[in-house]
Amino acid sequence: MSEKLPIIARLEAERDTLRRELSIELPKIIEVAREHGDLKENAEYHAAKERQGMVSARVGHIEERLRQLAIYNLSSIPSDRIGYGSEIEFEDCDTGKTVKYLLVFPEEVNSTVGMVSISSPLGQAMLNKHEGDEIRVQTPGGLRTLEVLAFKTIHHILGR
Repeated sequence: MSEKLPIIARLEAERDTLRRELSIELPKIIEVAREHGDLKENAEYHAAKERQGMVSARVGHIEERLRQLAIYNLSSIPSDRIGYGSEIEFEDCDTGKTVKYLLVFPEEVNSTVGMVSISSPLGQAMLNKHEGDEIRVQTPGGLRTLEVLAFKTIHHILGR
């Protein structure tokens, strides 16, 4: 059996927590709010119903994303070139500065710590590259040229 990616495990955990809230906790809250009387002016009831709608929508979104991610597992990610989960060290050919990025799925992006989406222009330019390769990518700040100095794939990072 292939090992799940960390993002899939996180999304499944979030979905399971939200399903519990939807099927156990929110019905209790709604029932207690109903007992307070007139539903037209019952703020607790309306807040619980609104939360129920938001949680239901989020569960649906997570389930759709899990269907999309079902094709990914560790064995489907290359271990000899840059792919999802790779840590990459580049030299910015224009400035000479060294930059590091981690290639992630869109829901994992955190640009303040260098986590770049595989679906972004920069992420797409990184995919399947090796040490020594140059990447040219158009950014809002202009055309950037980066040289891959080193990278570790998710396999190396997880010790697999």
